[in-house]
Amino acid sequence: MTTPLLRIDRILGDRPFAEVGEPALAVADQPCGLLAVAGSCEHRVVSPVGVYGTDDLTCWALLHSRYPVHTMAFHPGLPLLAVGTGSYDGGYHFQGELLLLDLETGAADSLLEHWAGREVLDLEWLDEQALRVLMSPPDDWQDYEAHVSGHVAVVRRPDWRAVPPGSITAEELAGPRVPAPRPDRREDARQALSGLSADWDPRHSVRAVEELPDGRILAALDPVVLESWLPSGERQWAVPDEWSGRDLVVAGDGRSAWAAGPVPWGWDAPAQTVVRLSLTDGAELGRIEPSGPVSLVRCRDGRPALVPAGGNGGRSRLHVRRGSRAYVRTSGRTEWLATAGLPNPRRNGPPGEDPHQPSRTAFRRQYRYAFTPGETHFSGPGVELPDGGLVHAGTVYDGRGLQPGGSFVVRREAVGGAPLWVFRTDREATALDADERFAYVGYEDGELVALDLRDGTAVRHHLTIGAVTAVPTALTIAGPGRLLVGTGDGRILDCSLAQGAR
Repeated sequence: MTTPLLRIDRILGDRPFAEVGEPALAVADQPCGLLAVAGSCEHRVVSPVGVYGTDDLTCWALLHSRYPVHTMAFHPGLPLLAVGTGSYDGGYHFQGELLLLDLETGAADSLLEHWAGREVLDLEWLDEQALRVLMSPPDDWQDYEAHVSGHVAVVRRPDWRAVPPGSITAEELAGPRVPAPRPDRREDARQALSGLSADWDPRHSVRAVEELPDGRILAALDPVVLESWLPSGERQWAVPDEWSGRDLVVAGDGRSAWAAGPVPWGWDAPAQTVVRLSLTDGAELGRIEPSGPVSLVRCRDGRPALVPAGGNGGRSRLHVRRGSRAYVRTSGRTEWLATAGLPNPRRNGPPGEDPHQPSRTAFRRQYRYAFTPGETHFSGPGVELPDGGLVHAGTVYDGRGLQPGGSFVVRREAVGGAPLWVFRTDREATALDADERFAYVGYEDGELVALDLRDGTAVRHHLTIGAVTAVPTALTIAGPGRLLVGTGDGRILDCSLAQGAR
């Protein structure tokens, strides 16, 4: 069922060009008063492309590319934007897409026939029917010049608005070899945005958001460890760092908060750090350097805990909020959901005490993590319910990638872990929280879903700001009928829930 799920009451972190974050490329269509801006995907799963009116900086259209964007070109006569993307896969393939964005409908199609596509380096409209395409070679196998050269071809269509997806064949892309430099256009893009507005700010995905009793709102995001927003809507302070904020828990003293950076990934990744920051001005009050990857979670009694995080950079970590115990997914031939007890609060202990860190030996198997025999399930966000049961999101492993119906949210019994209901979709969940009636789930395509805790019945909502989609990357229940939503473009939405979804 699709229905209005929430109303956005105010937006924190709003600014011009918010949708694209850090600009990597900007291309103008001066006769039409348009500017296309592609964002960097260094801190994001996808690369956004926004098209703006240069008079009022309104975002007309938005798409998200699976690969970095190298080139864009406005059609000379039709409301179309051609977008060339791609990257080297680290082995020997150059993969990418030729995307065509319809500026009137907002629809975008991928035009290359081959499943892996080609890395598209440059595009130029020669006239209304002919598009010049410069591509990397398909691969660099025994080709030492592949990274500095390419192939050029001219693709012709009588009406580019009628071109079907996947209809440009490999034969049409065959062309002569030419030099193909890969220029860095980021500084030019930054200057183009600065020339239109001095207020743009390259914020990135909000990973955690919480409200304080005094009405201030805290957020952890890329690349800010923690920031505080006043009830007036002004940012009070921010603690930037070379590592991003990922988790946050307000300490028991009410005057400080713990914040954790991302799980390290890669041989050159910085060590993970957990810091305690003053809520007055963001000053650092303490620091923990865990011996292994951890997630910072808020327990049911409000205290922070550090629990072991999964590998792969934490991309498949089980992150359970408000637990009466600590949760992990064990790895091995069979994955298990394991838990460890939490110590009783110290009667006279310091209110800002360090987070509890259960040892790996303290965890005991409860039930098999995958609730469907023969499947392997990756982890996602979750929350413990008052009855001790668990609602969590995840995906089903498949060597071909995420398959239709391969993303799930499940409610499991406290004892035995049997699924009471399962909600499936085709997109990976990005955030989850629950109140006494519903579990609220955000997805990477901009959808928000409220799942009835009794039977999993869904109320679906597409999150938009203005005329374009926003991707929810953090969700927190802020009280009866209120939901805080952090977005992939660095904004924080203070929302009222519809009567039927609270």
